[in-house]
Amino acid sequence: MSSKKSAPAKKTRPARAAKTAAQGRSAAEAKPTPQAAPKATSAKTSAKTTGKTTAKAAQAKAATQATADAVPSGPRPTRLTAAAVLAAVEAAVLVGMGVYVLVMGVTGDPESPRQAEMLGVTVLALAALPLAAARGLWLRRRWSRGPAMITQLMALPVAWTLVSNGGGLIAVGVATAVAAFAVLALLINPTATEALGIGPRDA
Repeated sequence: MSSKKSAPAKKTRPARAAKTAAQGRSAAEAKPTPQAAPKATSAKTSAKTTGKTTAKAAQAKAATQATADAVPSGPRPTRLTAAAVLAAVEAAVLVGMGVYVLVMGVTGDPESPRQAEMLGVTVLALAALPLAAARGLWLRRRWSRGPAMITQLMALPVAWTLVSNGGGLIAVGVATAVAAFAVLALLINPTATEALGIGPRDA
């Protein structure tokens, strides 16, 4: 009898163990993983941080551009007005020279009409730089100081060439050099730089 009773008991033990193991697995699968929530939270936090950083960078860039494009208040200084007028005169002289050379290349009898026409077009193109600088200085644009100074530095070698050729060109070369030095002196003056919204570090 003892052997018969022990046999069914031995058979039921593996079945109970298997059932218990299956229940443990199902319970483990039903429980949520504790690491999923922190990962999702960290992703959201990083996304918010990136968005805030991008927004701040865009605002800073917009503020910098607005500051650069802002026109300083107050009346235009006399020095800045004089620099704008001289730059406009230089542009007008270049336009006149370009038109004259271009017309002479077409209607006259130059040695090389094509070269004369190209020279006239080149002079007209160069006149655009002082013309834009003069307009910018008159409107007190910050960017205009650079082109205006570049124009004067380019005019100095031209003045030297005119003086070196002698004759009636000496007076033209001297006038060109005087105008270039005058505009440079006016633009370096602190009154003009402040009127353009340029600080000591920017100058």
